[in-house]
Amino acid sequence: MLRSPICVMLAHVDHGKTSILDRIRGTAVAAKEAGGITQCIGASVIPISTIKDICKNILHQLKMDVTIPGILFIDSPGHAAFQNLRRRGGNLADIAILVVDINEGFKPQTLECIDILRHYKTPFVIAANKIDLIAGWRSKEGSLLQGISQQEPGVAAILETKLYEIVGKLYEISQLQAERFDRVQDFTKSIAIIPMSAKTGEGLPELLMMLTGLAQKFMEKSLEVSKGHAKGTVLEVKEDKGLGKTVDVILYDGSLAVNDTIVIGSLTEPVVTKVRGLFVPMPLAEMRDKKTKFKSVRNANAACGVKISAPQLENAVSGMPVVSCRPEDVEQAKKEIMKEVEEVLIDTDERGVVAKADSLGSLEALITLLKGKGIAIGKASVGNITKKDFSDALSNYEKDPLTSVIIGFNVKNDVQETGKVKVILNDIIYKLMDELEAWQIEEIKKQEAGQIDALVRPCKILVMKGYVFRQSNPAVCGVDVLGGMLKVGTPLMNGEGEQVGEVKSIQHEQENLSQAESGKQVAISLPGVTIGRTLHEGDVLFSAIPEDDFRKMKEMKKHLKGDEVEIIKEIAKIHRKENPVWGI
Repeated sequence: MLRSPICVMLAHVDHGKTSILDRIRGTAVAAKEAGGITQCIGASVIPISTIKDICKNILHQLKMDVTIPGILFIDSPGHAAFQNLRRRGGNLADIAILVVDINEGFKPQTLECIDILRHYKTPFVIAANKIDLIAGWRSKEGSLLQGISQQEPGVAAILETKLYEIVGKLYEISQLQAERFDRVQDFTKSIAIIPMSAKTGEGLPELLMMLTGLAQKFMEKSLEVSKGHAKGTVLEVKEDKGLGKTVDVILYDGSLAVNDTIVIGSLTEPVVTKVRGLFVPMPLAEMRDKKTKFKSVRNANAACGVKISAPQLENAVSGMPVVSCRPEDVEQAKKEIMKEVEEVLIDTDERGVVAKADSLGSLEALITLLKGKGIAIGKASVGNITKKDFSDALSNYEKDPLTSVIIGFNVKNDVQETGKVKVILNDIIYKLMDELEAWQIEEIKKQEAGQIDALVRPCKILVMKGYVFRQSNPAVCGVDVLGGMLKVGTPLMNGEGEQVGEVKSIQHEQENLSQAESGKQVAISLPGVTIGRTLHEGDVLFSAIPEDDFRKMKEMKKHLKGDEVEIIKEIAKIHRKENPVWGI
């Protein structure tokens, strides 16, 4: 007896994975996803009767005898952030569909999907989706090849060009051969590309037929049902009316029966319990859909999605591993599961951001993305944000304010306080990174702006003729700020690099100012200066920037205004007359 092959769907964001399944199921899962993006792994069983109904014309032509009971689809998240989830999916999959928007071609996440599939040696086909958006395309009745042959010559040429762009790119990045599905001579050497449209349904029969044919021809031995212990992954923990707490599980190996002992991963001690009831979704149903109907069964065999009712499921968490075992093997099963969980729930750095997510799989994805960006992670855990999380994040503030952050994917802030801790929440995981990076850039700018304000800023002024109000004790004169920013406390030097005094006060129309920007004419007081001896009317003065300040300013010159950059060049030129390596 053969089991359903597990088919994982992978793609870049919004290239149409879920929409393809929706077309098959006649449901609308994609419309319910946050941002239209699949955020957790869903599972759907497509029975062979549905496949035969969709592919009846092709089956009749090929006279093909279908022996598999159906196909179990795993709709995996599409963004690079979900590498770990996809990797788990890729590892479990017998075959995969790589969905590519034919008009956009390969994206970075598409390339990552190919790497995952190659790493696990998972055979795959390419669904070149959205042919309906090709300029001039007209949907036709009948088979895909008939529809292509009936297009205008120019439209058919565009399709061919786009297909060969995919062929060329695939070979360029991976040396994998590919061809349009009807032109493939050896499926062990070439990847089949099926042009299609999830919107119109064109190419869908051909896609399903390719999957079915490849599974039967090349995987028949590996699809034989295993009678060993069950292995699976928790998709979701739910409260079901009449059943209490239940777990939705994707069963990918072995078989499970009512009264079996199972061990489920949790955030603390693994849960050990007995199966009280098993429920499988009706054919074509999506396990995540709240309207999905389930039927009670005594046994469940891989590969399938199954709802498990059992006592003591309060500590079960989404994304955790599930295994069945003999009662005498419970301790060994617990050790293996704890090892897998601890690989994720780890304090990776002495100091870093706090990462929170709604499931273990999502947390893996979040950690992967943060590490990929070089962001240190201090704590990582599953569940809503707590006071402990705020305490952990706040402990970073004094040493590194940029790590005083809580990143939360698909969780709530149960504390609501913020203070010195930045909280970033989103239910679309890659947007978390965008928000974190934007906030960090802004914070760095603020920090650097604060640091640069503590330095002697570049300034150039002209002592105005006829505006000497007092020659000394202190000298008071009118100046024209030619560039930069003149501040109270700025030391001044002349064009020879000789320090001539320090600005004690600045006045404009009898109002005291702390600073005066370029273009302003103000009166300044200079203690210890005698006008006519220390400096003269018409002199051009510069801020006397210390050499250390100059070096720091060079590192942060992006925070200087255009005229300030020119002024520090003039100041450096003055100093280097006496010391050629000044400021270097």
